[in-house]
Amino acid sequence: MSIHVHKPGLLSTLQDAGRYGYQKYGVIVSGAMDRFAHHTANWLVGNEEDEATIEMTVIGPVLYFAEAALIAICGSDLQPRIDGVPVPLWRPVYIKPGTTLQFGSSREGCRSYLAVSGGFDVPRQMDSYSTYLRAGLGGFEGRALKASDQLQVKPASALGENIQQRLRSQMDADASFGTISWRVSYELLPAYAANPEIRVIAGVQYSLFEPASLEALFTEEFVVQPQSDRMGYRLTGKTLEMIERKEMLSEPVTFGTMQVPPDGNPIVLMADRQTTGGYPKVAQVISADLPLLAQATIGSRIRFKLVDLYEAQETQLKMELNVKYLKKSIHMYFD
Repeated sequence: MSIHVHKPGLLSTLQDAGRYGYQKYGVIVSGAMDRFAHHTANWLVGNEEDEATIEMTVIGPVLYFAEAALIAICGSDLQPRIDGVPVPLWRPVYIKPGTTLQFGSSREGCRSYLAVSGGFDVPRQMDSYSTYLRAGLGGFEGRALKASDQLQVKPASALGENIQQRLRSQMDADASFGTISWRVSYELLPAYAANPEIRVIAGVQYSLFEPASLEALFTEEFVVQPQSDRMGYRLTGKTLEMIERKEMLSEPVTFGTMQVPPDGNPIVLMADRQTTGGYPKVAQVISADLPLLAQATIGSRIRFKLVDLYEAQETQLKMELNVKYLKKSIHMYFD
């Protein structure tokens, strides 16, 4: 099966959970910005979570399906439609052959993920499907999708076949697509918001910052700037000052590391971050809140809340339990 790209959207790339094990060689992790949405879209179509999805940013693509397909769309609402009818998010959707899936611009958040049952048939490079644009590595020919691309799809899993058969048997004969009455519960989703509160733990150099700057970090708003991208979110607000400016050795960084360059405006590193960084690290976004940050748009106003390691771990464990419940529920319903 293949999918024809009529229009590519603003930035549409193939992503998975990331390219791990090669940072010591200077190869970045990359991967989906909102990994919760990416993983959930895969589970809803019977895929393993490490299959590639299309990460769509702000304005989505127009895709033609010559053959029937089972899809799921999770994350931001990019107004997906088939024959003018809105396609629901956070649930499996069966679409008939000869169908055009059209996305619009984002209503909330900025990134949406499209999974197709079976996964996209592209080569793994360094054990990952993820696209790293600056290096032309992975994904579909190492680049963003463009008009006239043909995306090949692998055969569906047994679970994917079961889901597709169930939806096909229940849909109206004259409908272009069919779905189910339930969706992923809002209670299981991250607390997505236009202006989110992001929880952080203290960074390695937290104690080197002025007390007034640390107070401002947790009482003032910070605004996402237009220079932000998949590598890092640049923020403006109260400038953060160190007690004494020191030369720093480069150290490993990770998704959500908050660095402070000499101008005092923090940068939160994201999926396409570099492998090491030499700016002081004032804070680290907790894993459970990375999806909230990934959906922040240019101009979003962000507040940060300091938590301890215990709360960060407890929150992550709760999220992992929710994920296990979701995966089990999907299997129980369709197996």
